[in-house]
Amino acid sequence: MFTGIVQTRGTVASVEDRGGDGRFAIDAPDLGEFAIGDSISVSGACLTAVARTASGFVADVSRETLDRTTLGDLGPGAAVNLELSLTPSTALGGHLVTGHVDGVGELVSDEEDARSRRLRFRVPAGLERYIAAKGSVCVDGVSLTVNEVEGREFGVNVIPHTMAVTTLGAARPGSRFNLEVDLIARYVERLLNGAPPA
Repeated sequence: MFTGIVQTRGTVASVEDRGGDGRFAIDAPDLGEFAIGDSISVSGACLTAVARTASGFVADVSRETLDRTTLGDLGPGAAVNLELSLTPSTALGGHLVTGHVDGVGELVSDEEDARSRRLRFRVPAGLERYIAAKGSVCVDGVSLTVNEVEGREFGVNVIPHTMAVTTLGAARPGSRFNLEVDLIARYVERLLNGAPPA
């Protein structure tokens, strides 16, 4: 479980094909303390650290994760947003984030809005029903508040700090992002559409 408050940016050091799966080495000298087996959010996808390196960690990435996220598009030198998993003493500054990506969205527009940036994203068909105005959404591991939803598009404002410390600052229209909708929305739908208890 994560908060969507990115702790640092890292860089993909290497990507190794492992028979259809992948093994990623991530340089993250400023990430902080973690152990082998810990969960780390990598641009919104929950990965397990399987080894430490001098400057970061190594994670195996399943075919499922490569197919459902943008991680399969990344190569050496790509920047990623990083967050260590929650502990009982972690401040919950964003919202509850699992790191289980629901789909890949696309940045449609990026406009100045005073000192902030107003970003508009398009989501895959069917995912829009989980996104609500003034609700939360996680974009590449960044917890954001939704301004408005129109069809399959939603808008957010991103403050200068977030643009500076995450990969969102390098985003351009057409860029693809990992999206995770609010956890509660998924469970509400399941409860409403699931079979009644026997």
